[in-house]
Amino acid sequence: MHILILAGGGGHTGYAYSLAQALCEKGVSLSFLVPKGDMLSAKKLDKFGRVDFLIKPRGPKTPTLEFGSRLVKSFMNSTKKVSEDFDVVVSTGSNFCIPPAVISWTRGIPLVNIESEVRFTKASITTRLLRRLSAVNALQWEEQKKLLKGVVVGPMLPKPEMKPWNGGYILVTGGTYGHKLLFDALAKSNLNNVVLQVGEVDSASYAQSHPEWKIVTLTERFYELLAGAEIVITHFGFTVLEALVYKKPQVVVVNPEWIRTVGLEDAKYLANKTNAVLVSKITTENLLNALNEAKRRKVPTLPNGAENLAKIIMKMPLHKRPRF
Repeated sequence: MHILILAGGGGHTGYAYSLAQALCEKGVSLSFLVPKGDMLSAKKLDKFGRVDFLIKPRGPKTPTLEFGSRLVKSFMNSTKKVSEDFDVVVSTGSNFCIPPAVISWTRGIPLVNIESEVRFTKASITTRLLRRLSAVNALQWEEQKKLLKGVVVGPMLPKPEMKPWNGGYILVTGGTYGHKLLFDALAKSNLNNVVLQVGEVDSASYAQSHPEWKIVTLTERFYELLAGAEIVITHFGFTVLEALVYKKPQVVVVNPEWIRTVGLEDAKYLANKTNAVLVSKITTENLLNALNEAKRRKVPTLPNGAENLAKIIMKMPLHKRPRF
């Protein structure tokens, strides 16, 4: 069986990674498409199989006019990237997945459509657009059944890459694009045991005000930072699931600047599921209080949706290739 996984970057690449871990144990052949220029996703996934690139139609700050032209280019390039050799194509979400997923459907290749773990009040645009084209709509929570008809597999948890330990530091992460409001508020504190993952945010001011902090941009070995953290402060994304795997208490801080994604109500659901402390008003005092509260909370154990979805995929009918 040859499977193409569409990894849309950030948390969507996290789902791809989790599923790839589970599928590799079953002896399948894997290929990946990742956004053009996203070398972090490529480095994370190339150990599982061949990685190719495709233009992503829209990022967080892509203007509408540019989005249209990029979408057309993505559809055109997808006709070359999605071949008849694939038995199954998996969409991990984000607008990146739409063109290659549609092309796979036109060629009769079964499509698996994964909904994001952060969706509770409204299904994502990608899963809504692809739901009727998909052989399997994979949901991560029971609550998502009211948003989308599909099968609940559980959260797409990765397998731990090393044993967790307590390095005595607070891991603060803003994901691929960073979380400047969170970083700025934390920089006003007297915390000195911080590892700060800034993403695309300029880190110069934090290095100057807190020379004792360890600052990183992005790393494909992020799990090493997670494994040694005492506690995790993160934005609303895949890191919430990763922290569970390493049994780390966490504080979830919603980024109000991200207006194209989910908001506070969805964050409340996810925080409740993961027993995380939610911070909606970003102040230094609120963050410090949340840290103290998180240390008293127990990290829950959840089912592994990646394992469950891999079992479903292995039972899917293979793509019937045309005979010439």
